[in-house]
Amino acid sequence: MCTYQTQTVAISGSGKGAEGWFPVTDATVYFDHPVHAPAEHTLNIDFLNPGRGAGARVAVELDAVSARALASAILSTLDMAPEGLVPTS
Repeated sequence: MCTYQTQTVAISGSGKGAEGWFPVTDATVYFDHPVHAPAEHTLNIDFLNPGRGAGARVAVELDAVSARALASAILSTLDMAPEGLVPTS
């Protein structure tokens, strides 16, 4: 079953693709059938820069347990950073 639940977020960072590093400006997050991962459904994240064409994209497909673990690790790591290093917004 396709969920069609998609969120797009403006981001600022870098991704590494086949042609090297490029700035990423957008992230698309959705839960759907994977293209490659060995699971029925995955949380899919595309990091991209639409202004640079189709090659400026890094895709990740994670099973639900891995996606939750990654989300927890990201939040925990940011919370452990020394005060003043991580902007709050």
